[in-house]
Amino acid sequence: MTLPPPSDVLFRRRSVPTRLLGAPGPSADELALLFAAAIRVPDHTALAPWRLITLQGDAKLRFGERVAAMAVEKNPALPEDKRAKDRLRYTYAPLVVVVVARLQDNPKVPQQEQLLSAGCVAYNLLLGAQALGYGAQWITGWAAYDRDVAALLGLAADERVIGFVHIGTPQGEVPERKRPALAGIVSAWNG
Repeated sequence: MTLPPPSDVLFRRRSVPTRLLGAPGPSADELALLFAAAIRVPDHTALAPWRLITLQGDAKLRFGERVAAMAVEKNPALPEDKRAKDRLRYTYAPLVVVVVARLQDNPKVPQQEQLLSAGCVAYNLLLGAQALGYGAQWITGWAAYDRDVAALLGLAADERVIGFVHIGTPQGEVPERKRPALAGIVSAWNG
């Protein structure tokens, strides 16, 4: 397998909307490679303050149905289009990876650093998927912050969802979006 040059991956990186992600998804070998690359992140004292949960096949629809039912429980007046969105959002891409932060009490590593490390895992999944020729999108939404959804996923009290990374083959061209001008976001501190 030949990978593109790193600069190509970085400068062409873009999110592919989940509705544009279809089959095929990564093979078992590609998935092992993708996960091995994803966890090569800054990780002070090698805590490994993250873990990954995969949603594939029928499990994606079952998960979406349970999430949609929770949404209706929380808001019985939820419009049907929002219910359908929650029910189907995990079904488009062949693979959804739930990136979970495992926040530990550690005097040397503040929980903020642990969250950032887990966020880097999610970002590496995006870059790795693109390097392997797939598209990906990192989604949060209300489900990422909900304790009932966390319980559905089997998360412990010290764990939280960083995001749902949807991975598949782009089913159309994804246009480039406007990026901020560097002059507006880069400055020098001179004391």
